[in-house]
Amino acid sequence: MPIALGSAHAEGVDRLLRSYRAIPTTATVRLAKPTSNLFRTRAKSTTPGLDTSGLTGVIDVDTVNRTADVAGMCTYEDLVAATLAHGLSPLVVPQLKTITLGGAVTGLGIESASFRNGLPHESVLEMDILTGSGEIVTAAPDRHPDLYRGFPNSYGTLGYSVRLRIELEPVEQFVALRHIRFHDLAELVAAMETIAGSASYQGEPVDYLDGVVFSPDESYLSLGTRTAVPGPVSDYTGQRVYYRSIQHPHGISNDRLTIHDYLWRWDTDWFWCSRAFGAQNPRIRRLWPRKYRRSSVYWKLIGLDQRYDIADRIERFNGRPARERVVQDVEVPISRTEEFVRWFLDEIPIEPVWLCPLRLRDNAGWPLYPIRPGQTYVNIGFWSSVPAGSEEGATNRLIEHKVSELGGHKSLYSESFYTRDEFESLYGGEHYRTLKKTYDPDNRLLDLYAKAVRRQ
Repeated sequence: MPIALGSAHAEGVDRLLRSYRAIPTTATVRLAKPTSNLFRTRAKSTTPGLDTSGLTGVIDVDTVNRTADVAGMCTYEDLVAATLAHGLSPLVVPQLKTITLGGAVTGLGIESASFRNGLPHESVLEMDILTGSGEIVTAAPDRHPDLYRGFPNSYGTLGYSVRLRIELEPVEQFVALRHIRFHDLAELVAAMETIAGSASYQGEPVDYLDGVVFSPDESYLSLGTRTAVPGPVSDYTGQRVYYRSIQHPHGISNDRLTIHDYLWRWDTDWFWCSRAFGAQNPRIRRLWPRKYRRSSVYWKLIGLDQRYDIADRIERFNGRPARERVVQDVEVPISRTEEFVRWFLDEIPIEPVWLCPLRLRDNAGWPLYPIRPGQTYVNIGFWSSVPAGSEEGATNRLIEHKVSELGGHKSLYSESFYTRDEFESLYGGEHYRTLKKTYDPDNRLLDLYAKAVRRQ
């Protein structure tokens, strides 16, 4: 089996290289990718993209060393299926099934194990990267370390990962959940900081930690503990909605999921965003086939809306102003998290809000996303829309300024409105330019600012 998969991977790499060489030297190199988890519009290209069709699988799982060799375009859905069969999991599994491993490394990712295991790129032992110069370079801590450290958050502007070797960790068959209700945000943040530092709560181990804020006086931390103890489990792929199961009047509520369903608990309803499509309406939900209740389907609906301007047409028909999409994840130091969340709830009409603590595993840092080693941050996610203002991206600009004021950063998968100077001060600046000259000297790939802010 590994030999056959290795051969298939080699053929996939060969197709990738041939497609690179077929792109005119005057054209920008892009992926020929049918799906995306980006929420920023991109300029259309008439040039054929890179053929990644042979780079979508798991090459090998080494159960002795607890590692996996994975093709860059392999989705986490396929990766998790391969590793769970051996009682193993990637150290961090981003929330949506169609996120690719290569995408999570070059574009960052996060989940409820991040307070223990950091970000997905920190579990990469080595990776083969097709650079802008058309070479396959193996980057690791001791080989091309500048590229290894500069690749995360480069969003394909330095190259594309072809193969990644990642660490795995053992998991159990089930996850026992405790949902703790808080009536005060300060108490929630204090508890989150304590749990993130000790990986325990009330003497019980905590393997997974995230939270949801519904309002200033209703918020929750969800604590997951791996367990082999058999017993009944909940199912949120049917009529029940996971995030609604978290809510309760006071104290702690308990739940259990299989490890598979825990890892994908947010995918069925795209966190809570499926409500925008009516998928949480009980009548519609009964008619909506289970296999189509998943993030990839909702993303296609978003794509149709963007293509045909459906939502804004409905707003205009009803005499309402157009809406501004506010789909963002930001990282704020935990010491400023309460301040940011209170500000956000006062200023931005969006709820719920997702919280996910993280600490970098690596003390050397990652220059294109320079959050501080040794410090706990909280990822704060909010995904909705607000009435549009007179300035394009008015609400997003307001959020950007607040995040910077509090010493945080935001992810670049969605719209950004920074000036060039602001952007370079936050995302690598001169360090990025040096990497660009080294690994993409002829600018075959887009510049990071052009891609993230100018949406080229």
